[in-house]
Amino acid sequence: MKKRLALFFAGLMACSLVGCGGNDGKEAATSEEATSIVAEENVDEFQKLIDAAKEEGTLVVYGSCEEEYLAAACENFERLYGIEVQYQRLSTGEVQSKIEEENGNPSGDVWFGGTTDPYNVAAAEGLLESYDAMNATHLMSDEYKDADGYWYGIYKGILGFMVNTDELERMGIEAPADWEDLTDDQYKGLVWMSNYNTAGTAKLIINTMVQKYGHDEGINYLVDLDKNVEVYTKSGSGPSKNVGTGECVVGVGFLHDALAQIVDNGYENINLIIPSSGTSYEIGATAIFKGCAHPNAAKLWIEYALSPDCVELAAQNGSYQFLLLDNATQPEVATEYGLDPDNVMDYDFEDAKENTAQYVEDVMNALGSAADDRFQTE
Repeated sequence: MKKRLALFFAGLMACSLVGCGGNDGKEAATSEEATSIVAEENVDEFQKLIDAAKEEGTLVVYGSCEEEYLAAACENFERLYGIEVQYQRLSTGEVQSKIEEENGNPSGDVWFGGTTDPYNVAAAEGLLESYDAMNATHLMSDEYKDADGYWYGIYKGILGFMVNTDELERMGIEAPADWEDLTDDQYKGLVWMSNYNTAGTAKLIINTMVQKYGHDEGINYLVDLDKNVEVYTKSGSGPSKNVGTGECVVGVGFLHDALAQIVDNGYENINLIIPSSGTSYEIGATAIFKGCAHPNAAKLWIEYALSPDCVELAAQNGSYQFLLLDNATQPEVATEYGLDPDNVMDYDFEDAKENTAQYVEDVMNALGSAADDRFQTE
């Protein structure tokens, strides 16, 4: 397994980054527009940061949000600040493994999007740079940022089930209502999840089960669930992209990913389910890689990412997570479909920060040889 992953990431490092390709005819931002994302008392300091970032001239972004949102955010940053942006979409687990391999000499400057569990692992390993962001004052709660400034939250997503109602009706099967239901034999071969090694979503699922049931029972639950899992996808959004077609009948992941399939792709046969005994949530984050080549451009990105100019692009590009800034407009469609950002369990981020890597190892060891044959890395 380790050899297979090593070969995968060696190939991954050879992949080319995507450039934003200019402004596509959009007018460059004025100086006032470029500095408008910070409070008036911070404008002078922010302008100095902009000038220093322009001297560096380039920013490299690894994004773990959806590709459309990533591209839009990078393109707008380039337009606002005249700094060339190169970006690549990778799952959070891929980014974590990549910067671990690079060991303090990162090929990227910033990380954007994806659940915080892998961010916390990277922070604990000394791979993220602390930064005191001016725009962090707009975060709705201190829980939406790392206490030492290693990452800042930009959105919140709810973990749950997404089901194809047509297929369930055809099979004469009721939709699962809670976590324990997923282990019922009637769902054998029908469940899709994401890979514990490559997806932050999957790491959140592990932590959720450990926090709900305790360590041993939580790991045993995931082993029991494995007998019903047909596919483990590389990315956390993988199950959602296959529910509408019926290839995936029951998916486990973030409900905003399935909501995008309903709203943007017209799959009205998808039903969203919040587990009845409670569920957890992700904080999608952004962070600076320690030792990055363009530190001022990276700091400028953090300020930008903590502004409506960035986060409101999400709903315009098929990403309907709840936003964490008090000056940003929430995506109305999420509420229309019954998603409530407060209807979640009290998730222990400190436990996740300290133990996620161990919990992943525990699950993979418990699964044994099945982990070598069934977990996708491509």
